[in-house]
Amino acid sequence: MENMNKITWTNGNLINTSENYEVEYWANKFGVRPERLKTAVRAVGNSTAAVAKFLSNK
Repeated sequence: MENMNKITWTNGNLINTSENYEVEYWANKFGVRPERLKTAVRAVGNSTAAVAKFLSNK
């Protein structure tokens, strides 16, 4: 079982899509599905600000 305490260790400025707990955390935070979050990261990089802007434009 994954340690959910890892969520408190996410970097607030970057999204690491290699870590499932980060994908789940940021997908929930932005209100999107994990696949949509990964698409956004591929499109604009892993900066949370860039991903937020990308997701708000769609």
